Amino acid sequence: MMAPRSTRNTLVTLGVLTVCCTSLPAHADTATYREYVALGDSWTAAVFTTLPPTTTDVPVDCVQSSSNYPHQVAAALGITNFRDASCASATTVDMTTAQELPLGGINPPQFDKLTATTDLVTVGIGGNDIGFPTLASRCLQLVPAAASETETPACAIASPADVTDPVTARIDAAAPLIQATIAGIRERAPKARVLLVDYLNALPVSGKGCRPDLPAADIDITYLRDKFAQMNAMLARVAAASHTELVNTYTPSTGHDVCQPAATRYVEGIAFSSPHNVPGAAYPLHPNALGANAQTAAVLDQIKRGA
Repeated sequence: MMAPRSTRNTLVTLGVLTVCCTSLPAHADTATYREYVALGDSWTAAVFTTLPPTTTDVPVDCVQSSSNYPHQVAAALGITNFRDASCASATTVDMTTAQELPLGGINPPQFDKLTATTDLVTVGIGGNDIGFPTLASRCLQLVPAAASETETPACAIASPADVTDPVTARIDAAAPLIQATIAGIRERAPKARVLLVDYLNALPVSGKGCRPDLPAADIDITYLRDKFAQMNAMLARVAAASHTELVNTYTPSTGHDVCQPAATRYVEGIAFSSPHNVPGAAYPLHPNALGANAQTAAVLDQIKRGA
């Protein structure tokens, strides 16, 4: 995920530094794969966890990091025939349609990287289809309310029991889009093992924000947390309905949310408060280097279990 396309240029200019990731051991007892293709949005691309962005497979304005989980998985498995199509702000539409980027680049349809001989595919997509970046930006309240003021929601919606929450409706509407994406992968790469990767648990289970990294009213954090959980539950249902393996990064990343200390959190806050000597700095509200490592470990574990 990333910012809506209309605001992408402004946000990309924010200053960021990052460090390289901790090396992960290869799983010698996993199946051998010869052609791996990674598809996805900015949570797959791991925006800004290493600089400069890699341009091996995508334009520079995809801001894809060479230390993201696809690159780490390919290295751990010794796969040299590897292509990473992941790109910031990608949606399911960008699987089959060229994606126009903020600096003038064009990322070809991500499915173009698939071939009949591709034997491993990971895909992480859906957050931008649902509109989570816009929702998260609405939730933030940079100026704290006075202690005497009543907490007023900035994004939380209290719907009557007989009215569907619009965010829930968008989550439900994204399910067939992701199912179609999986079907499209299988059509183009019929021999591939396909893994659907969900989203790290970015939000505190307490439902409370934290300044300066997550400045928002508790009612909004609780709402955003619950919608994030709904999205990941939807991805699990889609995986089951599509007979596709789910890589569950959500559950094991609980307790590594935005409000945790820099050496613990997997998703970066908006304040860039991780020291530069800690694997952590990244694009706001996106996986940092520790998060990319955690995603890598989850993917490798799933590959090992199903080998």
